[in-house]
Amino acid sequence: MRPLTTPLAALAALAALTTLTACGGTAEDGEAKGKKSGEGTVTVRIPDPGNAGVLARGKKDGSLDKALAAVGAKVAWTGSAGPFAPAAQAMNADQLDIATGSITSGITSLSQSPGFAFFTATDPDPVGEGILVREGSDIASVQDLVGRKVAVNKGGTGEYLLLKALAKAGIPADKVERVYLRPDQTAAVFNAGQVDAWAVWSTYAVAEIGSGKARFVADGTAISSDNYSLNAVRTGFAKDHPEIVKALYAYLHEHSAEEKKDPAAYLNVFTDAGPTALNGKAKDVQIAFTAKGGTVDPIGPEDIERFETVARFYADQKVTPGKVDIAAHLLDVEKLS
Repeated sequence: MRPLTTPLAALAALAALTTLTACGGTAEDGEAKGKKSGEGTVTVRIPDPGNAGVLARGKKDGSLDKALAAVGAKVAWTGSAGPFAPAAQAMNADQLDIATGSITSGITSLSQSPGFAFFTATDPDPVGEGILVREGSDIASVQDLVGRKVAVNKGGTGEYLLLKALAKAGIPADKVERVYLRPDQTAAVFNAGQVDAWAVWSTYAVAEIGSGKARFVADGTAISSDNYSLNAVRTGFAKDHPEIVKALYAYLHEHSAEEKKDPAAYLNVFTDAGPTALNGKAKDVQIAFTAKGGTVDPIGPEDIERFETVARFYADQKVTPGKVDIAAHLLDVEKLS
């Protein structure tokens, strides 16, 4: 565990909300608003985790309910998990309390008017993110991307991975055409050959690699990625209910370590059939990626240094208009009380 020893900055007071629009009108949403600790059960609004991962298993077996009940809280599953940008919008609009995203998409969201802070860090994925090409492609290295089209999600992980790979290879960014697409719309374009490569992370890469029709030409290790996964909390929620944020961190930390040891137990949590299930080679690929991944930890000084590196890189690459002040939007979760 990595304690945060730098001073804690004061809490600061991005398209439609897409998959998170369902969070605006439920009875449980109304129940959560305005409630302070000691006034009864507090509702924590979290995107539905789907069929895999720590939160999915916690939802099914009741262990998350138990952990939160101990601090007077319960979960309202709101919308569905997806890209961080709409989740950031939902937190800003007081329609969501917790969300997960990358430091890269986090930086672009922070460059707006953020109403959230980050309270955990998971080390960059060494093998599950990178530059994906189709099997049979003549692209054998990052250098071979010159003059090609690469699909990326604007301002997020994909754009970061491509720009970082090009910078490391000494290739000017304008030598490769960036094709901006939503991640959930890219597979069809990629497989149809309308782009030559796809800068992507495991959520989408697993199915492509598992099909046997795609491979990484460079993964997170080769790119020297600093793309952490982070958990964010709505600023007002953290201020009113620090004990709940701390309990949620403890749950995520413990169970992410268990998931790393036994990844298969956290797959196909609710069903082993249908579009949300992983089977065959794709399941094997996900298990291998998770076993080599990180765990949910507090944000430490070494993490902040790498966050700052990403923020400077994004500013230098003109992804953001200037360098985003990451430190102003971080919480020391172990000191919350």
